[in-house]
Amino acid sequence: MSASSFEEFKRAFKGEVVTQADDGYDEAIARWSIGAVRKAKVVAFVKDAEDASLAIKYAKTEKLPLAIRGGGHSPAAASSSEGGLVVDLSRHLNKVTIDAEKKLAFVDGGAVWETVDKTAIQHGLASVGGTVNHTGVGGLTLGGGYGFLSAQYGLVIDNLVQVTMVVGDGSVLTANDNENPDLFWAVRGGGCNFGVCTQFVLKLHDQRKTVYSGVLIFPPPLLDQLFKVVNKWWDSNPTDKSAMFMVFAKGPPPERLPCAVVIPFHNGSEEEGREAFKFLLDLKPLDHSEEMPFELVNSLQNPNATPGQNVYFRAVTQTGVHPDVCAAAFKYIPEFSTSESRFALIWELVPNKKINSVSNTAMAFNCRGPQFNVLCVCQWDTNDPESNKAARDKVFAATDMIASRDVDPDDSRGKSYGNYIGDEYVAVDRAKQLFGSNYPRLQQIKQKYDPDVVFSKWFSIVPDASSTR
Repeated sequence: MSASSFEEFKRAFKGEVVTQADDGYDEAIARWSIGAVRKAKVVAFVKDAEDASLAIKYAKTEKLPLAIRGGGHSPAAASSSEGGLVVDLSRHLNKVTIDAEKKLAFVDGGAVWETVDKTAIQHGLASVGGTVNHTGVGGLTLGGGYGFLSAQYGLVIDNLVQVTMVVGDGSVLTANDNENPDLFWAVRGGGCNFGVCTQFVLKLHDQRKTVYSGVLIFPPPLLDQLFKVVNKWWDSNPTDKSAMFMVFAKGPPPERLPCAVVIPFHNGSEEEGREAFKFLLDLKPLDHSEEMPFELVNSLQNPNATPGQNVYFRAVTQTGVHPDVCAAAFKYIPEFSTSESRFALIWELVPNKKINSVSNTAMAFNCRGPQFNVLCVCQWDTNDPESNKAARDKVFAATDMIASRDVDPDDSRGKSYGNYIGDEYVAVDRAKQLFGSNYPRLQQIKQKYDPDVVFSKWFSIVPDASSTR
């Protein structure tokens, strides 16, 4: 790293530049999962798109591998760069502005969903967002974006109106349906393959201030009945105002007994929600559900998603809530969840009629269909090769079993949600699997906007050198 080049970069840069010699370096490279920490040479806390452009050009000049940090939630270290440069949006580009009349949210690239939820609801509005509110808007959006409102309004990318982004040559571009439409097509599902997104414009929807949600806990004696009624509910094409997450894990201390925890969601009153989920409540679970402020729903999983742990996760898909698969999967909880290792399986049951009203060719995202996501998460404390391998092996054992029981096991593994895939994303073939028939077009767009592959930290797309700009 040339000293003169570095000093020139720092002089032109408006934000803060942090290196290993500076106070605050450890904080600058910290991530949600401690296993995702990498020792970057430079962390550039950008103040605007022009700063991002400077950082990209500097990284290219010095041949530093580049990563983009928004929320820093990737357990596969997609927001970190060993020996490279990190464009960090979280310190300065973290605000949300609402245009209530036009029902639009102008969201900085480093904002988290909590800020979106709390700012929009003040105007009686909401966006489709994530299900853990300290997740970054950028990563979730560019990978697709499921949320509790997806049954009503689709994915986050279906509600994305415009992005401002800095591409591989440092140009600052606007992408929407009319301006750079090829780039707009690509970023909706194509991840960070095409540039640094400094602002998102999201469509908002009228939202009541309170909804029905909370936690229902089902001990093992109720599980056979639970799996049957949930299967029946899913097959009944439930209302688009309802969704649920069914989580297999160990319960709260001190007993920490294996159980199923259901997070019901109904975009209506408690009375309406209890009627919609009567089939669950009739089983007499431990009931901690109620009418609550809308913005709290995306915080319900926060206690189990705290920063400072090692985290590995992987998802597969299922085309139905098969009771026998659920029963087989539940057996992993007492086997794999120990005092040193917390293990969970999450059935994300978001009715998908609205999601599937958009074609798989309408944008880069290519994972629409009858399936839903099953996410496997392992969290552990000791960051060493043996513990890391053990956690990864657990996750693969459970997800491979679940996938093997579905109609098309290869589809179950290969077409799973990109934001939920672990370190296997680095394989080129994995990108081809994820994007399917959209991959050749993505290669052409990659050649146009990032031919030098500056951005390669998430399902890296190989440019099509035969195409021209």
